[in-house]
Amino acid sequence: MSNEGKTLKTGTTTIGVVCKDCIVLAADKRATAGHMVVDKKTNKIIPISKRFAITTAGVVSDAQLVTKLIKAQISLKENQTNRNATTKEIANMLSGMLYQLIRTPSMMPGLAHLLLGGFDKEPALYDIYPDGAITDVGEFVCSGSGSIFAVGVLENDFKKDMTQKDGIQLIKKAINASLKRDAMSGNGFNIAIIDKNGFKFVESGTINTGIY
Repeated sequence: MSNEGKTLKTGTTTIGVVCKDCIVLAADKRATAGHMVVDKKTNKIIPISKRFAITTAGVVSDAQLVTKLIKAQISLKENQTNRNATTKEIANMLSGMLYQLIRTPSMMPGLAHLLLGGFDKEPALYDIYPDGAITDVGEFVCSGSGSIFAVGVLENDFKKDMTQKDGIQLIKKAINASLKRDAMSGNGFNIAIIDKNGFKFVESGTINTGIY
């Protein structure tokens, strides 16, 4: 079967925001197959070690495979080098995996769009495209079909060196904008942070009509 003319359609919303002392990540909970909702409790923010996490958009099987591989690669690298891996190193590992997935001859190329958040000496955020391209994100980024609704909120309200509290409020406002307008995103959201103490989920909820 030819894939000519095919486009990647990621029915989801994932967001990353860089704050003064942490990275804040958010994602909706809806998983779809075409126009059918197949899961209302999907966790699209996945910790891959104590200090790193990814958000996933795209083909579920590819995202699951990459998650398994990167966890193993991080453990192997840290054991071999006897030091902690950096966010940049992990971004490059993920880039290589996606590059291979989409270019390996098969019936259907791999399609997964990832956001990587981490904390080395300071917060770091990377946007990793399905073709393996990397963007070092200095402020904020969003992916998926709902990103067109979230990005306006982020553009308008983002401020440099925000506190964790302000970052959580901003990302909640942005993902609520997406959940209200994007039919492919929904069933609530998860929010997590990564700071000097590591990764943790901080909130899980539904659309908040009073947030504005």
